[in-house]
Amino acid sequence: MERKIDDRTILDKFVEEFCSIVEKHVKYIICSGFVAIAHGRTRGTEDIDMIIEKLTEERFIKLHKDLEDAGFECIQSDDPSKIFKDYLSYGTSVRYVWKSEGHFPPEMEIKFAKDVLDEEQIAHRTKFPLTGLDIYFSSIEGNIAFKEELLTAEKDIEDAKHLRIIYSEDISEDKINLIKDKIRRFRKNE
Repeated sequence: MERKIDDRTILDKFVEEFCSIVEKHVKYIICSGFVAIAHGRTRGTEDIDMIIEKLTEERFIKLHKDLEDAGFECIQSDDPSKIFKDYLSYGTSVRYVWKSEGHFPPEMEIKFAKDVLDEEQIAHRTKFPLTGLDIYFSSIEGNIAFKEELLTAEKDIEDAKHLRIIYSEDISEDKINLIKDKIRRFRKNE
C-alpha cells in the first residue's frame, strides 16, 4: 500500500514542510487522526496534532522565526514570547497555518510534551514507510491505546480499528495494554 508522489495531498505537503523545519530544532511526533489518514483512512480533518519536547523560550523563538521565514504563521499571535509564555508554557496548544489572507486549513496544532506518556512517545517515535511521508509519528500501539482508552469518539474508535487492520500482524497487544494502563494512571488519575 505504499503511496506514490502523485497521491500526495495538501495535508501531506503541509506536514512534511512543517516537520522539516521543526526537526532542526526539537524532537516531535505526529499523533492522533493524521496517523490513520496517512495510512489510507478516508476521513476529513483540518488539523494535524504535533507534540514537541519542551523547549526554552530562546529555542522556541528560533523555531518560530524559522517557521515564519518558511511561510507559516501562528494563529494565536505573531509574538513568539507571548506564544511561549501565554500558551505553550501553560500546556495550551497553538496552531500554525500557511500564511495567507484569512486562516484556512490545514493547521498544525502544537503542544509541549506534558507528562511521561508524551515523553515516552517522543522517545519511541518512528517513520512509517507505508505512508510515503518522511516524518516522525508516535507508535501505532500508542495511537491505538490513546484512541481506545482516552479519546473514544466514534472517529477515534474507527481510526484505531483502521490501524489495527493495517498493522494486524505487527502490533503488540501487550504494548497497547501497557500504554492504556499508563493513560489510566497519568491522564485519568485512576
